[in-house]
Amino acid sequence: MKQEKRLLITGFEPFGGENINPSWEAVAALPDIIGDYKLIKLQIPTEFDHAACCVLDKAVSVIPDVILCIGQAGGRSAVTPEAVAINLREASIPDNAGNKPVNVPVIAGEREAYFTTVPIRQMTEAIRACGIPGSLSYSAGTFVCNDVLYTLLHHYYETRTRIGFIHVPFLPEQARNNEPGLPLEQIIQALTAAITAL
Repeated sequence: MKQEKRLLITGFEPFGGENINPSWEAVAALPDIIGDYKLIKLQIPTEFDHAACCVLDKAVSVIPDVILCIGQAGGRSAVTPEAVAINLREASIPDNAGNKPVNVPVIAGEREAYFTTVPIRQMTEAIRACGIPGSLSYSAGTFVCNDVLYTLLHHYYETRTRIGFIHVPFLPEQARNNEPGLPLEQIIQALTAAITAL
């Protein structure tokens, strides 16, 4: 009998004037067990520094094998596993605490970037195999999503805990001016496939 692994999976609260965030809606709707993984779900604030601290605090009690964070990327048409996080905070809009950093490092004096440590290509292929648009992304942006990803990759560098991030499109009800969107059911299906590929 295989030992159950622990996956800490997070989604964000709404931000930027939205009243819903597909990242958390999808995470909340996932089953509690997918493949070999028991899911521990956590909603995190869309705030620089505080969001990452919430994940790290939760991880102390969970001791996860994998931490997978999910974020909203309005304007994208595919579900996109992220390849890299950069050491930069550059906000075009304030976060939910009113912070709007420009040209500030996530962690001063540390390396410029980290690559994620989950199998992003296999995850992307698993998403596509469901008939859902999926593609690799080489930029997690410079807002809170990247902030969380960089902080986690730095904290768990050269440990056994694997770190990943997936951006998901708007829900159709959020999409305006011909922006792309994906139904919640398809986002849930894509995340399930990606987790199965871990």
